[in-house]
Amino acid sequence: MNAKPPAPGLSRAGKSQRATAPQGELSTPPTVVPGLPPAESFDVLGLPPELAKTMIGLGVKEPFPIQAATLPDALAGRDVLGRARTGSGKTLAFGLALLVRTAGLRAESKRPLALVLVPTRELAQQVSDALAPYAQALNVRLATVVGGLSINRQSALLRTGAEVVVATPGRLADLVSRRDCHLNQVRITVLDEADQMCDLGFLPQVSEILDQVRADGQRLLFSATLDRNVDQLVRSYLHDPVLASVDRVAGSVTTMEHHVLNIHAADKYATATEIAARDGRVLMFLDTKAGVDQFTRHLRASGVRAAALHSGKSQPQRTHTLAQFKDGEITVLVATNVAARGIHIDALDLVVNVDPPADAKDYLHRGGRTARAGESGSVVTLVTPNQRRDVNRMMTDARIRPTVTQVRSGGEQLTAITGAKRPPIGGKTSSGNASFRGLGTRPGRPAKESRKTAEARKTAEARAAARVRKGR
Repeated sequence: MNAKPPAPGLSRAGKSQRATAPQGELSTPPTVVPGLPPAESFDVLGLPPELAKTMIGLGVKEPFPIQAATLPDALAGRDVLGRARTGSGKTLAFGLALLVRTAGLRAESKRPLALVLVPTRELAQQVSDALAPYAQALNVRLATVVGGLSINRQSALLRTGAEVVVATPGRLADLVSRRDCHLNQVRITVLDEADQMCDLGFLPQVSEILDQVRADGQRLLFSATLDRNVDQLVRSYLHDPVLASVDRVAGSVTTMEHHVLNIHAADKYATATEIAARDGRVLMFLDTKAGVDQFTRHLRASGVRAAALHSGKSQPQRTHTLAQFKDGEITVLVATNVAARGIHIDALDLVVNVDPPADAKDYLHRGGRTARAGESGSVVTLVTPNQRRDVNRMMTDARIRPTVTQVRSGGEQLTAITGAKRPPIGGKTSSGNASFRGLGTRPGRPAKESRKTAEARKTAEARAAARVRKGR
């Protein structure tokens, strides 16, 4: 196996040690290897003039904490194990070092010199977009290879030569198996959001990829959480890593507010609809693709500019939807966990868990779409009575103490917390609640409407229509 020897201090802990590892920590934490002093400014790093000029043009003036802590060692060629909350600047923390250390070298056809592995297509595109101006300034060729897009076009791009490849594990493995990409000259490998790659089942592919890159190469592993799922990668592939941990408690962000809104199950989607109709953008998470599609259709019928994002959409559709959300053409993005990582939206101040996430890690990554890079934001979770115990446990695991409020649709407290208001047009009964209220607590699983309820609804609608006619 083309792997590095285990780093000192990364012993194989027993099951009892793994079981007691705190949330977000490595089950076998590495011995802290002394690193270089943090960089108080980019000036002291000796970056190439053309790179410094580009940074000034983009308004990048001072390093974020994770950049200050890791860039000196990464530029020196050390292996780095970096932890920082999502949105804290990890991309430039590894990206600047990778580009500087690759600049001046030329890759052969199909043989990149540096590799960035990420778990999702959206994150791959975000990383590529963030690094593109710096790569251009240093004359470093950058290629992005992800699923959902033409593999033949990506093969052609690699044939022309690319020094840096940003990839998802599945598509890169496909290109390697087709012999359209060879990894034996990769000198620097970055694993971004390594924990999610493990959670999504990519560990075998990631390990196979790391076995093919140069054994003496540099490894940079960055993630918002470093838990026991990453332990195997750290022990096998990082050598004497410098550990940099910023924002140790991932959910403890001073510019982020956490709210749990206790609601009645029958009022859940009326409440969610009113939040979606607020002024300003909002990212809303649901559990299933069917639920996302159905709730999005409901919002659009209610006059809310909403769009759906999930793995069932093609990559061009997903890219177009994200662009519309960033540009403000749509104000509500309804998504599954596919959007929980890899999406950076400037000035997004509200994330809503219409369906509570399954665990603390998912909660932190969903919430990490707001309050990015020092901005403020709120994370709101709608909780029905039968979900309260699980949500309380999840918040404890995430080390978060949310503000808990009992709310209802149309209520002043709901508006005060979220800016909720009634939808602009359509989708209402005489009581003002959205028609989606008739569904069960899980979208995509409609509850059968009783005859009595249907008759009452039709009567109310007829009376409302008569009042409108009379008013004319």
